[in-house]
Amino acid sequence: MGAADAGDAVLTGSHFDSVPHGGGYDGPLGIVSALLAVDALRERGVTPTRPVCVAAFAEEEGARFGVPCLGSRLLTGAIEPERAAELTDRDGVTFGRALGGPPAGPVPGLLARFGTFVELHVEQGRALVDLAAPVGVASAIWPHGRWRFDFHGEANHAGTTRMADRRDPMLTYAFTVLAANKEARLRGAHATVGRVAVEPNATNAVPALVRGWLDARAADPATLDGLVDAVRGKAVERAGRDGTTLAVTRESFTGVVDFDGPLAGRLATLLGGVPVLPTGAGHDAGVLAAHLPTAMLFVRNPTGVSHSPAEHATDDDCVAGVAALADVLQELAC
Repeated sequence: MGAADAGDAVLTGSHFDSVPHGGGYDGPLGIVSALLAVDALRERGVTPTRPVCVAAFAEEEGARFGVPCLGSRLLTGAIEPERAAELTDRDGVTFGRALGGPPAGPVPGLLARFGTFVELHVEQGRALVDLAAPVGVASAIWPHGRWRFDFHGEANHAGTTRMADRRDPMLTYAFTVLAANKEARLRGAHATVGRVAVEPNATNAVPALVRGWLDARAADPATLDGLVDAVRGKAVERAGRDGTTLAVTRESFTGVVDFDGPLAGRLATLLGGVPVLPTGAGHDAGVLAAHLPTAMLFVRNPTGVSHSPAEHATDDDCVAGVAALADVLQELAC
């Protein structure tokens, strides 16, 4: 829509994918709302003076290929297409094979055409419920990352190996999960171990390897570093007592993202003084924010539940989100 002036285009949209057994609003709500907001502009009879574009990103969650916001990272050049093509899922399928060819990577000159990005997203939490507001504006994204903990022990027979003779990495892993929970609570941070792989994964065998993934998030980098260091330290100490060993690999990391303050304030005022609040969830908007002024709109989630089939927003709040996004696009592009 509108004239193709370099650097002026307004980009909106979100991502297609969810986590395994996730909900239907995280991501797709932003894509559908963007398309409906464009329809609303047409119904209002307004004519954009800047192009309005809708993006639909892939693999934002990183649930299949391990790198979150993969689509927006490719768009911005934050990951090399060659590396992205070799990312592998749990079944050994590469990203390139799943695409049917190598990813394109950043298209020369494309990113430079955008002047603003606005992503609408279902809220992943209950802040807007507490504030009795159907829509809010994001101020920042907490720094967050994923660390793989490989606990190595000795495979052995469950029925004949004396307890005192075992080098069981499952014990070290279990202790580490509890330690992560405790350390996060002490710091007002978030720590989750939601994925685990065991070898040989037999009921009657002491494991040889337990691999767990730590998702850690905090309000600031120092708190996040302290959390991960404390969990790693407690895991190493426990491994020494269990006769196991530990290797820790950081698989992904995103620093704190402060969205464009003047833009967030402008949009909050435009929408009638809606709340401005931070989030602990990562988003494609966090990747785009390093390259152009970026904002996010949140739509109230009545239960706060996300990454679950129970995730939802009411129809009335979804309509309010579309109207808010249409107002924002009209303000920025018309």
